[in-house]
Amino acid sequence: MDRVMRMSSEKGVVIFSKSSCCLSYAVQVLFQDLGVNPKVHEIDKDPECREIEKALMRLGCSKPVPAVFIGGKLVGSTNEVMSMHLSSSLVPLVKPYLC
Repeated sequence: MDRVMRMSSEKGVVIFSKSSCCLSYAVQVLFQDLGVNPKVHEIDKDPECREIEKALMRLGCSKPVPAVFIGGKLVGSTNEVMSMHLSSSLVPLVKPYLC
């Protein structure tokens, strides 16, 4: 879990993803469209993939990917991010991290 916490704080917006996950891709595109360049960790390319998935679940992710962290804090997965975007609460949260 320490490694995941370290990784989640590498940049203002961090996304844990899998290279084949279309929802992860959609979340990445959303942030890029908002002018944010997130740090993306494709965990399926990491030898410790299972441990990372377990740590993300222990942190409160309903599904291991996509898992979005903003300012080092877990925001959630696709549902939470899209809900925040639709309610206009995502942009103020990412404003400090705009390119």
